[in-house]
Amino acid sequence: MARPSPGYGMRHVALRVKDLAACEHFYVSLLGMQVEWRPDDRSLYLTSGGDNLALHQADLPEQEDEIGRLDHIGFFVKSAQDVDQWFAWLREQGVPVRTNPRTHRDGARSFYCEDPEGVLVQIIHHPPVCAWEKEREERGGSGAG
Repeated sequence: MARPSPGYGMRHVALRVKDLAACEHFYVSLLGMQVEWRPDDRSLYLTSGGDNLALHQADLPEQEDEIGRLDHIGFFVKSAQDVDQWFAWLREQGVPVRTNPRTHRDGARSFYCEDPEGVLVQIIHHPPVCAWEKEREERGGSGAG
């Protein structure tokens, strides 16, 4: 099996945070990101258009040493089918896979695997970023991948 298309590249980072409201203020009010999705009172997804930053309220005190730490990184692909192709290819290559592909409540599809250092990596099809890329390409911008 050949390696699937790289898609749009790394466009997603998830952080565990101590103060979700303060972080929302920083990223939205100060840096200009927009709220994309608030699935519950402990998680917030932000965007600048072609990216996605997830903020997850850390559980204290169990995660106190992990506050402000990376939870995972995500590579965006162009379709849900690409997610499944990446899953099959990475398993074929012997990459440790943490989850099977699944479709999320917001229509995204993803799975998690690990890099050689144990960093959690998500391969994800994220419809809002795909729509942003399509609009950008229609306006004559150069799309990645």
